Order: sequence, then structure tokens, then C-alpha cells
Amino acid sequence: MNIDVVEIQRILPHRHPFLLIDRVVALSPKVSIEAYKNVTIGEPIFQGHFPGHPIYPGVMILEGMAQAGGVLAFKSMDMTEAEAANKVVYFMSIDGAKFRAPVKPGDKLVYRMNVVKQKGAIWVLEGKAFVDEKLVSEAQLKAMIVEK
Repeated sequence: MNIDVVEIQRILPHRHPFLLIDRVVALSPKVSIEAYKNVTIGEPIFQGHFPGHPIYPGVMILEGMAQAGGVLAFKSMDMTEAEAANKVVYFMSIDGAKFRAPVKPGDKLVYRMNVVKQKGAIWVLEGKAFVDEKLVSEAQLKAMIVEK
């Protein structure tokens, strides 16, 4: 399954500069998703993080994981496009977040999310982020789909 940024924007409410996934390359409903973001020097975050030594912030990596997880959750539920338009995914918790290596402009940041547990509107996901198949970050995320 290949989902481009236009379709991602139909699923998620996020927009530039806070839409943090560019494409979904694999999705197995209720099981897993793989998505990526191309990190570029033109992103506003690099104006201050850090001048002369640009590093993509860990909190942005976690948000990218959450957005990929949101796409997985929405694509896993039996909803019409109109029903989905009235819902949003909220973070409930982030556990065990670890940052293993810096992410820099020019990197392709790949998110791999797996469902640990899902009950009703609550989703628990294991997330890992990679650059060139090297693990750069990991965390367990809990989220809930709610009415806007």
C-alpha cells in the first residue's frame, strides 16, 4: 500500500510545517505501518535547532511516530471519510522514549509502528525510527481517537 501526502492530509488534520510524514509505504490494518519523512535543511525548525549544527529534534521524531500511528488507526477502523473528518487522534502517553543517534538534514527518517494493543478508541503502539536501517529512536505511544 502506498499513501501519498495528499491522501495523508485527508486522514490527518496536520499541515505544513507540522505534517511530519511524507508517504506511507506499507500498511497492514490493525497490525503495522511504515512511513517516512524526508528531513530537509529548509524546515523552519533548523533556524533554531541548532544554527551551524542542525539536528532534527527528538520531540519531532516522536510526533512523526504519532502521526504514522494515527494514519494506521484511521485506516484500521471501519469509518466513512465523513465520519473520519469529525475525529482526531490525541496522545495519552509516551513511554520508554530513547534517542540512539542524531537525525540531520538529508536523512530519510523511516517510521515503523506496530500495534501492541487496541481496544475501542484506545491504541497502544510500539514505534521505531530508522535512518539507513539504523535505529535512531524508539518509544511506546498510547493514543485515543476522539470527536473533534
